[in-house]
Amino acid sequence: MRKLSLARPSAGAAWLLALVALLVPVAPVSAASSDGSQTAPLVVISQGALRGQHRGQAEEFLGVPYAAPPVGNLRFRPPEAPERWDKVRSATRQAPACLQFSPFGLRDPQAAGEDCLYLDVYRPRDAHAGARLPVVFWMHGGAYSQGTGTQFGGRTMAESTNSIVVTINYRLGQLGYLNLPELTNDNALRSGSWGLMDQIAALTWTRENITAFGGNPANITISGQSAGSGSVCAMLASPRTTGLFARAILQSGPCTLLRAPDRARAEREGHAFAAQAGCHDAEAVAACLRAARGSDLVGAARALPTSGPAVGDRLLPVQPSRAIATGNWNKVPILIGSTKAEGRMFVAVTQPYLTAQEYTAQIKSSYGAAADQVLERYPLSDYASPYLAYSAVLTDSTFACHTYRSTQMFAGQVPTYAYEFDDPDSPTLYGAQVPGLDESNAHSAELAYLYDFTMGDRPLTPVQVALANRMKRYWAAFARYGAPSASDQTPWMPTGKEHTVLTLNPHADAASTAFAAYHQCSFWGSLSSPLRG
Repeated sequence: MRKLSLARPSAGAAWLLALVALLVPVAPVSAASSDGSQTAPLVVISQGALRGQHRGQAEEFLGVPYAAPPVGNLRFRPPEAPERWDKVRSATRQAPACLQFSPFGLRDPQAAGEDCLYLDVYRPRDAHAGARLPVVFWMHGGAYSQGTGTQFGGRTMAESTNSIVVTINYRLGQLGYLNLPELTNDNALRSGSWGLMDQIAALTWTRENITAFGGNPANITISGQSAGSGSVCAMLASPRTTGLFARAILQSGPCTLLRAPDRARAEREGHAFAAQAGCHDAEAVAACLRAARGSDLVGAARALPTSGPAVGDRLLPVQPSRAIATGNWNKVPILIGSTKAEGRMFVAVTQPYLTAQEYTAQIKSSYGAAADQVLERYPLSDYASPYLAYSAVLTDSTFACHTYRSTQMFAGQVPTYAYEFDDPDSPTLYGAQVPGLDESNAHSAELAYLYDFTMGDRPLTPVQVALANRMKRYWAAFARYGAPSASDQTPWMPTGKEHTVLTLNPHADAASTAFAAYHQCSFWGSLSSPLRG
C-alpha cells in the first residue's frame, strides 16, 4: 500500500500533475446525464478517469476516494493513498458518512461506515481543465463526532458563482482522534489526530487533482463551521499545511474558543477510552482496538466523547490560538464570523424549559464569584424567558466574544473580514426544533444559506433565498480575490480597529461597529475564566 504524504507536494510534482491534467485528452463519453440532455462529464485524475453527472447548470463528481479505506490494519493509522483504477469510474453517488459517534448527525443513521474517506466535487457546467477557477474546500462540523460532507451540496454555489466546491468526509470520534502511545509511536508524526490527517490528505489530493476539474491549485480556500472551523484553526497552525491553501473561512468556531487538548490530557483520555472499550492489556491495546467492533467503540465513547485534535506532536506542535497570537502560523486572508444567537441551539437541546430558579442556579454554578455580575448584566426581566436569557449568556461568553477576540488577533496580521448572521426567522437544524422555542440565529443557522444543506428543518423563503444568494457571492468573491467584494452588494470592508462587522440580514446587509457592545465583550473579557484563550 502506498503511503499518502501529508506534506506539500514539490513544485516539480505540482507542475507535472497540472501538465498531465492539461494534456490528457478529456473526451465526452456516450452516456446520458441524469437530466437526459448531454453526455456525462469526464475528467482524468491521478487515480484514473471519473464520470460525473450534470445537475442544472453544474456538474457533480461524487464519492471520489482521496485515501484508502481506513479499515482492518489501517484503523488508527495515517491515511494511505487510494488505489488506482483502469476503467472509467462512476462518480454519480455519494459515499456513506464516516461512522457516527453521536445519533444526531444524520437523517439516515444507517448510511455510515468506516470505509468513508471520500469527497464530492462540484463545478460549473462549462468548466474545463485549465480554467483556474477558485476552489472552496469545506470541512463539516459536529463536535468531531458526527456529520458528513455529503450534507453540504455545492451545486448552487458552483453554478451561481463560477467556482469549484469540494466537500469531504473525515474520520470521527475516537476513530478520528485517539492519542495512545501504543497507536502513535509507529507513525512519523507521533500523532493520533487521524481525522486531521484525513483532512490534510483530502486537501493535498485537491491541490494535486483540482486542475483536471478546472480549479486553480494555487487558489484554494479552506473553510469550515463549528468543529470544521476548529479544523481550519489547526490547518492555520500546522507546519504540514504550509502552502496548501490561499485563504481561510471560519464560521462559528473561533480559534480562542476551540482549544485543543495537550498531549498529556489526550493520552489520559485515550487510556480511559481504551479501558471503557474493554482493551485493558497495555501490550495488546493496539490490536484490541483495531479488532473491536465499530459499534463497541461508539458505545465506549458515549461517556467519553472525543476532544478532537491534540497539540504537542509533529502534526500540531502548539495550540492554534497561541500560534496565531505569536504570528507563527500560515498567514492568509481571513473571513470569520458567527450567528447572532449561537447559544440557542445548545440550550434548546439540553435545558429547553429552564425555570427562573434554574437559570439563577445555573449562573451561580457556572460563574462562581462572578455570578452576581453576570445576573446583573443579564437580568431575567430583559428577556421573554429564562431560555432566552441563558442563551444570551452562552452566546456572548463563548462564540460571540471569542469570535471578536480571534478577529482582533487575525486583523493585526492579515486582511480580515468579519460578519454576523442575523435572520430572525432562520430555519432550525433537523431534529433540533423544540416546540415553542425561538431558535432563530442559533448555531448552524447560516449553513442552509451557503450550501445545498440537507439538515434544515424547512426550505428557505424567497426573501431568504435572496440573502443566501448574496452570501454565496460574498464567500465566492473572497475565495476568488481574498476580499468579499461582490458587485451590486453592500461593500464589505476589512474589520479594522473599530471592529466593523457586516451584518447579514434578509432585508438589508449593513456594516456595523456595535458587535462588541451588543455582546458585552468588554465585560466578558474582564472575567478570567469564561473568556480565556
